[in-house]
Amino acid sequence: MQIPIFTVDAFTNRPFSGNPAAVCLLENDLDEDLHQKIATEMNLSETAFIRKLHPGDDFTKSSCFGLRWFTPANEVPLCGHATLAAAAVLFHIQKNTNSVLTFVTLSGELKARQVEDHIVLDLPLYLTYPQVLQEVQELIKAAVGDMIVQDLRYSPDTKKLLVRLSDAYERSVLEELQVSAQRFLSAEKTGKVKGLILTLKGNSSGKHKGHDFYSRYFAPWYGLLEDPVTGSAHAVLSSYWSEQLGKKEMLAFQCSRRGGELKISLRDDGRVDIAGQIAVVLKGNLTF
Repeated sequence: MQIPIFTVDAFTNRPFSGNPAAVCLLENDLDEDLHQKIATEMNLSETAFIRKLHPGDDFTKSSCFGLRWFTPANEVPLCGHATLAAAAVLFHIQKNTNSVLTFVTLSGELKARQVEDHIVLDLPLYLTYPQVLQEVQELIKAAVGDMIVQDLRYSPDTKKLLVRLSDAYERSVLEELQVSAQRFLSAEKTGKVKGLILTLKGNSSGKHKGHDFYSRYFAPWYGLLEDPVTGSAHAVLSSYWSEQLGKKEMLAFQCSRRGGELKISLRDDGRVDIAGQIAVVLKGNLTF
């Protein structure tokens, strides 16, 4: 069996930065267990599988496809960067002729469109609610030690905990923070938190001016200590920072080692447009 496969760096225009995802184009149905085996073999934070919804569909001409995402450990309900990567494979490699692509996923229908040199994802927007410190104190200590936490929010829809560090800190403090997956896992065993977002207000002066906020994202509960650039975390961050900054258009930077930039636009229908650039770094076939 041969399956076309691509590696795409998402939320960047430079190879070897941003967030890499593998993308498989499935001409035919794949045995259920093979999805996970392939994702484990690829060993990237996500492997995306694009499938045809009807036998007569065509990767070049059709506008609607099925999409699933797998980490090396399990299937996940939403992955922004792998959706960006999937859209890039259809638009740039398959030369799909549609202006908008629709993906049928575990998180409902997601749309992707091309706007100049960006691909724009239409994602759900997730609200956050105040979180009492006592319930997550151990986890926060494991993440940031004695650093000053300015705000604490929880997104019940995504099980993500948002920890905002004090505005007094510079971006470099967030970048230099060292974390341990094992400490996270021992500090949070209840199942309430499946992802931890650390975030910091942008600095309007200095060499990094222009970014409204910064973040890092950790999900060791999904077998992924740190994700380089995370669309789904920004579906949570967008609602929080829009409310805090009084803005609907924002530019965000995720300060992982690879780093990546996201253009954010809150929509009038209660969803969010998150745009990024891509770089295709590998084209090949899986053979088995």
